Amino acid sequence: MKKRESKPTQVVKVGQVLVGGGFPVSVQTMGKQPLTNDLDDIRRQIRELHRRGCDILRFSVPDEESARCFSLLTRESPLPLVADIHFDHKLALLCIEGGAAKIRINPGNIGASWKVEEVVKAAADKGIPIRVGVNGGSLPGDLRNRPDKAEAMVEAAERELAILDKLNFQQVIFSLKASDPEETVKANEIFSLKYNFPLHLGVTEAGPLIPGIIKSTLAFQKLLSQNIGDTIRVSLSDSPEREVEAGKEILRSLGKKNGGVNLVSCPRCGRSTFDTHAFLARLENYLQGLEKDITVAVMGCVVNGPGEARGADIGITGAGDGVIIYRRGEIADKVPLSGALERFIEEIEKL
Repeated sequence: MKKRESKPTQVVKVGQVLVGGGFPVSVQTMGKQPLTNDLDDIRRQIRELHRRGCDILRFSVPDEESARCFSLLTRESPLPLVADIHFDHKLALLCIEGGAAKIRINPGNIGASWKVEEVVKAAADKGIPIRVGVNGGSLPGDLRNRPDKAEAMVEAAERELAILDKLNFQQVIFSLKASDPEETVKANEIFSLKYNFPLHLGVTEAGPLIPGIIKSTLAFQKLLSQNIGDTIRVSLSDSPEREVEAGKEILRSLGKKNGGVNLVSCPRCGRSTFDTHAFLARLENYLQGLEKDITVAVMGCVVNGPGEARGADIGITGAGDGVIIYRRGEIADKVPLSGALERFIEEIEKL
């Protein structure tokens, strides 16, 4: 596959997030609970996802109650919210009117051409984009048995694009996702050679935490190294918070995201005198919301611990019944285990 020339895609604005055009790759996730009248837990989760660095949040909107709840959330959300809609164009119209930052539809399954035209006109009037999502597991019937699924996915995307072209609508983001990383890569490579629309990357139904992160990383590394991809979602059988954490870390590891905490920690072994696992479990939530561009080392023994902790911006390592805290190569304090977390956070805040 020929690599695409390194040129930016067109810019699409999702709320205050600029997608494409060489702007930083954004991180998305999707709400996993139904939108019902009891929205307090969802409100709390939206605030937490924002604190953790999520850029865009999507919700499934399968009925009118969900559309009404979605519209309520858009009025107070610190994140741009995306409505994911299939089949019923009225739901798309309700969410557009209710303040959606973007809608995810496939024009081909919305119904009659006049229904699609109504949705596209409403989106254009409000200045919001549409994401067209093609999944390898839900291709049109005549494409499902094609021997090359990647090419079939591209053809499915082109059919949707043809509908939007007739309506002269260009504020579009495309996604071409399969559960197989190689099929995902190939489909996005083909599409990016032909078109200049922003691409939302993801490996659909990637699986539980570890398999899902591995599959997603494989696909993202191959695509992002070619400057293919403008926004990502790591689709996990896990929480939205984990999806955001994984997405940010993948981007940081691939050199596509600056800033944030680089965490170095030991796996723990028989010589450890400091329970790094328990300490990290208590520290992790704090670090996820930290915007400082620093390296944090959490180590557990006197062999590798002092060197790694000393080499980080801030580090901690076990030493008998207490711990040693290092700040930029120097010992900042020695404290008992009971006060280690609070003292460590104090030193982080000083950086």
